[in-house]
Formats: sequence, C-alpha cells, structure tokens
Amino acid sequence: MQFALCNLQFENMIKISKDKDLINKFLTRGVEAIYPSKKELEKKLLSGERLRIYQGFDPTGKYLHVGHAMGIRALSILQQLGHEVIFLVGDYTAKVGDPDKDTGREMLSDKQIAENLKGWKEQAAQLIDFEGENPVRFERNYQWLSKLKPNDLIELMSKMTVQQMLERDMFDRRIKEGDPVGLHEFIYPLMQGYDGVAMEVDMEIGGADQTFNMLKGRDLVKSYLNKEKFVRANKMMDAPDGRTMSKTKGNGINLGDSSEDMYGKAMSYPDNLITMGLELLTEVPMNAIKEIDKNIKKGENPMQYKKMMAFEIVKTIRGEEEAIKAQRYFEDTVQKKAIPDEIEVKKMKAGAYSLIDIMVETGLAASKGEARRLITQGGVKVDGKKVNDIEAYVEVSDSETLIQKGKRGFMKIKS
Repeated sequence: MQFALCNLQFENMIKISKDKDLINKFLTRGVEAIYPSKKELEKKLLSGERLRIYQGFDPTGKYLHVGHAMGIRALSILQQLGHEVIFLVGDYTAKVGDPDKDTGREMLSDKQIAENLKGWKEQAAQLIDFEGENPVRFERNYQWLSKLKPNDLIELMSKMTVQQMLERDMFDRRIKEGDPVGLHEFIYPLMQGYDGVAMEVDMEIGGADQTFNMLKGRDLVKSYLNKEKFVRANKMMDAPDGRTMSKTKGNGINLGDSSEDMYGKAMSYPDNLITMGLELLTEVPMNAIKEIDKNIKKGENPMQYKKMMAFEIVKTIRGEEEAIKAQRYFEDTVQKKAIPDEIEVKKMKAGAYSLIDIMVETGLAASKGEARRLITQGGVKVDGKKVNDIEAYVEVSDSETLIQKGKRGFMKIKS
C-alpha cells in the first residue's frame, strides 16, 4: 500500500528517539486510558521501532478547539520522537456523522464539509509541523472509504454484531427512550475502525468519548492485519459553559479564535477546573500544578492561577508574545472596564440592518441563535447603551458605530 511504501522510505532516514521524559509525558499527561496497557505501549515506544500513529477529526464545524489540541499535542510528542504521524480528516465519515448521545446527527453535504475544512490545516499547524524532516501527514479518509464496494462493506459489517454495537450505551439508551437509531449510525464505528486498517496503523489517539469506536477499530486491525493497534484515550475537558466542547455547538476555545478571545474564554472557566485546565490545556509541569492545587485547597485566591491558566493556554497555541497581549487586553477591558484604543472597523453598505445580522456579519456571534441569546441576556451594547430588543435595527452610515459583546468583544461599523 501507499502508506507502507512511505514508511519504508523514511525508516533509514529518521532516527527514533527513546527519550524517557518525552515518552513518560506521552503515557501520562492528560491520559484517561491506554489499551491494551500502558506497560505494553511503553515497551513498544522504547523498542526503537518506527510507529505509525493517527488521530481523526471529522469536519463537522469550522474550528478545531483546545479539546482537539490535547490529541494534537500528543501527536507532536510522537513527531519529536521520530514516529510517522498522520492528521486524518474524516471528510467521508463526516457524511455519516458520529452517533450522538441524544439524537441522530444530520448528514452533511460535500459543500458543508469543504466549507468547514477550509482553515483546519492552518489551525492544526500552530501545534504540529506539516513540514521539515519528519512532517505530519495531512490525509483524508475519502480516498479509501469512497472506494469500498458492496462486497467490501458486507465483509466489513460481518466483523461486528448488533450485540457488540449495543455495548455503546448511547445506542441502548436511545432505543429504550424510543429515539430512532438509524442503520447508518452503526456504520460509523466500522468506517472509523477501517481507517486504521487502510493506513495500517500501530496506534490511534482520540478523546475518551471515542473509546468505543477506537476499540472497535482495534478489533478490525487485528482481524484484517493480524497486528496490535494501541489506543490512547485522552481525558475530556468541558467547555466554559459546562457542556462538552463541540465543533457543532461552537462552544469551545477554538484554535481559530483571536488570542484575546482564547484568554477571555479561559477566564470564564469555574475555579474548580483551573488545575484540570492547566494539566490538559497547557505545558505547565505537573509538579507545579500539584502545588497550585494544594494552594487553592488551602484557601488561596484562585484568580492568579486562573490568569496563569489563560496565559499558558494562549502561550501554548500562539506563543508568549500573543499571551502577553491577550492578558493586557483582558486586564484593560474586563478588569479596568476600558474600551480598547484599537478596534477593528467593519465596512458595510449604508442602510438599516438588524442588530442580529450585524453581529453575525462582524463575527461577534457565530450564528443568529447565539446573537439572539446574547441580546436577550443583556450582553450587547450599541455605542455604550445596552440593547435587549432582538428586533433592534442599527443605522450604518459614514460615522462609526461601536458594537460591544460582553466585556471583551468590540467591533466598529461604518459605510
């Protein structure tokens, strides 16, 4: 296969590192579980063999978020060690949609997938290297899944039983609650699992919510290739709103956010998630995080540590200079309640526009639904005056109008 040939070409060119500190970091930091075991994977990583590892990401939204960044940073460690790393875009599996715990997902069109995917490589490139001596490979599963014929699909489906699929608690729960489960939803874990077969991988990384799919993929690799596939399941970090971070909900700290927004969103986390955020979303050493946890439990003011967490999140993704700028912006606009000196000006054609449309057009809201929610909650001001009416209109002229979202979102509009 194509992947096997590439691996042979690199084996004699790239030296595999057995750096014990890096390996230990990969095996422990942010790890929920390792299959078949941490001990077996450690032995493999210390063997000097060049491994092929991937993580898959379905383009169901325009932005990757810091939850994905956990896996991407883990891939970066393996890249540093010299292993073959694949950033896999599930542009075919996204058509099916990973089954949701509450209801079936809407199938995406090719146009939606292409639109969502536009900036992904640039976002991921903030954390891994797609160039250099050992570049991470950017692949799409359309190239093999779209070529499966009916006989191939029948063989693939024969590798799994309905009973095995019902082991996934979301299926069982939805059936008991009378919520329809589409047959195509059973196909998703098989297709994700087949990715590992097609690429002949040695390991898959993913969030703990993907454990079922990854383990079914492990079974498929054993069945088709007669080899072991290691699985590293990452711990999960909720979004600041308390829900699971989601591309479709758009509620996470996104890798495409401005540095100021990343910092501000991190500051909205509750105090009890500071140490988890430091562990999962930053590079702060674990011994320092343990000390911080002790200090907070002793009653020390957690604000300094929350600001540290926000700073380190931005630093990890954008670098120290951007983190410094983001922290100053937060301190000025939120803590001192000042309006920034420099605010982006959005040019629009003169006329009257609904405030909701302006917020979406300027990027202050990701959707009309979000804009309505912000307005009704009193989170929007026009020229310093709070607006609560979702039917409100704003006149765009040659004079600048200041739109403010919350404490830190600012945009000027003019014709």
